[in-house]
Amino acid sequence: MKLKPLLTLAVLFMPALAMATNLQVGSNARSVSVKDHGELILNNDAISYQAWSSGDMLGKVRVIQAIAGRSSSKEMNAPLMAAITAADFPKESYQTTTVINQDDAMWGTSSFVKSSAEDSKKEFPWSSMVLDKHGLVANAWQLAEESSAIIVQDKQGKILYVKEGALSEADIQQVLSLVTDNI
Repeated sequence: MKLKPLLTLAVLFMPALAMATNLQVGSNARSVSVKDHGELILNNDAISYQAWSSGDMLGKVRVIQAIAGRSSSKEMNAPLMAAITAADFPKESYQTTTVINQDDAMWGTSSFVKSSAEDSKKEFPWSSMVLDKHGLVANAWQLAEESSAIIVQDKQGKILYVKEGALSEADIQQVLSLVTDNI
């Protein structure tokens, strides 16, 4: 067996392994706070921002959509977001939280990312939306760049599901079942 080709393959896959998320089913996500921008608050059609912490998500079952500030990342799991909207989960025990990594936007588009986030908050006022100017959440959770991560957590913050990239139809059904079983 030739060692050189195996060594070459190992070196090629090292960066992918190093970028794997640190979110693990059965544990809680690493605590992180966003103070620069932060959670979008809608008040009479006006948007303001307040500091946000991952600890703020306790008390409700959550689907967390952590996305790069790119339209391709938002579209990656749009079918899941449509399925969640259609499921109409009770707002007193469920909430979607979208964390937008503005630091992972295409060069020169960060102002568009911000205005798009504000438009989305107006369209989906019941959702929690966080604009992360410096990518603190993505860094703390070691999320892939230019992507979308879906995390389901229970009311105590325990991770029930995590996947980076586009979800399949089976994945979407699993997420919906986990939410239904835990609300």
